[in-house]
Amino acid sequence: MASVVVTLRIMPQNPSINLSEVEAKAKKEIIDFCSSKEFKTQVEPVAFGLKSLNIIFVMEESKGSTEKLEGKISQIDGVESVEVTDVRRAIG
Repeated sequence: MASVVVTLRIMPQNPSINLSEVEAKAKKEIIDFCSSKEFKTQVEPVAFGLKSLNIIFVMEESKGSTEKLEGKISQIDGVESVEVTDVRRAIG
């Protein structure tokens, strides 16, 4: 099976949420879910001081849906929502 590159968009509940803490906890959940240790993170301004945390990671396609992972990350304190914004097959 191939590998896929997944982009998760994590929205905090408000601008005062510490995105570094959310990032560390989300990465732990990703590692538990698919054993991936390849990450790229981006903080993207949304509006009125609110920023989203985008985590890009690689996982095996055979793992299937990320729905379970999204549910676990959405339970992290300070997280308002989690959505997959992009999934691409890795080439190489």
